[in-house]
Amino acid sequence: MALTAPLPAAHSDRIASAVRVGLTTHPRSLPPWLFYDEAGSHLFEQITQLPEYYLTRTERSIFAAHATAIVTQAAGGERLRVAELGAGSADKTRLLLGAVAALQTSVLYEPVDVSATALDHAAQRIAQEMPSVTVAPRVMDYTHRFALNTLPPGERWLVLYIGSSIGNFEPDAALRLLTQVRAALRPGDTLLLGVDRVKDSATLLAAYDDAAGVTAAFNRNLLVRLNRELDADFHPETFAHRAVWNATASRIEMHLESRVAQPVHIRALDLTLYLAAGERIHTENSYKYQPGQAEALLTHAGFHPESIWTDPNAWLTVLLGRVV
Repeated sequence: MALTAPLPAAHSDRIASAVRVGLTTHPRSLPPWLFYDEAGSHLFEQITQLPEYYLTRTERSIFAAHATAIVTQAAGGERLRVAELGAGSADKTRLLLGAVAALQTSVLYEPVDVSATALDHAAQRIAQEMPSVTVAPRVMDYTHRFALNTLPPGERWLVLYIGSSIGNFEPDAALRLLTQVRAALRPGDTLLLGVDRVKDSATLLAAYDDAAGVTAAFNRNLLVRLNRELDADFHPETFAHRAVWNATASRIEMHLESRVAQPVHIRALDLTLYLAAGERIHTENSYKYQPGQAEALLTHAGFHPESIWTDPNAWLTVLLGRVV
């Protein structure tokens, strides 16, 4: 299902509500899940291949080195079923799925994402390349509601939340999300969590403000989506992409900054905004973790942190938490 098709009423209402609240509150903001329409999903895949964007290739290197150890420990001698939150194209996930399939011959994989386009592409690619993997995609917003099927004896869930996606949430919201995931699991089930670590600001900023301007296009595409879906009249070219390292909060921030004073009409909301020159719309946070913070987060959410894997530079960390 293409996201250019008419949106379900509930989904459309949620977009309208989020935009109204975010753009009428000061400072103005928009939630990052709005990035991922069809065009936004394609742009994000381009971002993951950029030389400045270390996150994807670094996490992939961790899985390439440790996938067998990760899934063997998660399984604990039982059969695994794999779910993934915010799966996107599931590119790195194939390393883990291959390790699971090698361990138990076949595997059922349930990717969850708001982007139907990304899930369709992932399902087609995995079906072609990994016949031992059965893909059951679920188009849903896992931050709004999340549930998993109860498995028969001898099977365990391995839930993947990788790609440092947890960093997009405020600390309290991150804890709520992981607590919600914990509530959907049973003793013995596991969560594999990927987090980005604090590092030098130049490396961090380059990853979110690449020389080719792909991240800028990704950020501005959010306005293109609002023009299409809410009959707005944003002029994306009049907004500058800004990436900022907020050391106090330990996060990268992305903003859209109005280059000029301008009105914006959002007809579906019967709303007119007046943006001053230099005024910003906050579109994303990406929190970076200090050593020990991710372990504490898992513990507070009800998981027992069992193992940690990282890269030689300790830029990213992957943690396995178990329900006990």
